[in-house]
Amino acid sequence: LGADRRARAEAAVDAVMPPKAGKQDKNKASASAQAAAKSGKGAKKKKWSKGKVKEKANNLVVFDEETYEKLYKEATKGKLITTSTISDRLHINGSLARRAIREMAGKDLIRLVSAHSSQLIYTRSTNTAGAKDE
Repeated sequence: LGADRRARAEAAVDAVMPPKAGKQDKNKASASAQAAAKSGKGAKKKKWSKGKVKEKANNLVVFDEETYEKLYKEATKGKLITTSTISDRLHINGSLARRAIREMAGKDLIRLVSAHSSQLIYTRSTNTAGAKDE
């Protein structure tokens, strides 16, 4: 009994609201136009971009005379001296920059401002003895 009622109700709905012929034709036409545009000669498959590739830094691993002299000329005059700044300016390895900083700090050419586990910040050493003589 229930299935019979349901079938009659669905039939009544179909009889009351017929499908709109104009809308389906437009949808089919636009869908076929899009498919034709995609499958044409001009359609290209989307390719993945390679992404941005960072240029490989060709830094020195051992000091040469020129770089060593440049280190003592320029690095001791900077306000901010860190491993990264020296590494960038002189194009040397990070471990070599740390060694150079340790050496300059040992000779009192630079002084420690802040020491963190991974970042040591130095500044130029102001000669208090030299300033008193003048």
